[in-house]
Amino acid sequence: MEQQEETANSVDNNSALSGTEARFRQLNAAADPQCQIQQISPAALAYLGDAVYELYIRRHYLLPPKRLCDYHDQVVAQVRAESQANTLRSLEPYLTEPELALLRRGRNAATGTSRRLNRKIYQQATSLETLLGYLYLTDPQRLTQLLAYLELDTP
Repeated sequence: MEQQEETANSVDNNSALSGTEARFRQLNAAADPQCQIQQISPAALAYLGDAVYELYIRRHYLLPPKRLCDYHDQVVAQVRAESQANTLRSLEPYLTEPELALLRRGRNAATGTSRRLNRKIYQQATSLETLLGYLYLTDPQRLTQLLAYLELDTP
């Protein structure tokens, strides 16, 4: 009886481990630009790009130290859709043709809108996020290069 329980526990642990390994391999394959990057939807790339951009902005305003509400105000001012649309316009002269094509994919994927936003602004913000998510997965050096062009307020 004890041996059956040990075998059952071993099988459960192995299946949990193999499930985790499978998810890890799937994520690694999705992050491989040579493999499955084209299968990731523009909306999913925008979801990732939103996080990448916000983290970049948060890091920029982190020093000098200040109150949390001040950090928050500065970051929110930069990550709002209107600011992202302005950021996109400032980066457009530096973008390659494939990057511009990716922007179009991202813009076309922007289906929902906020009541407070103009649809065009929302589409521009989403297309910027799509590009940032894509570059994060495929070309971090290019991502860093583009982010360096941003003229952010001094913290």
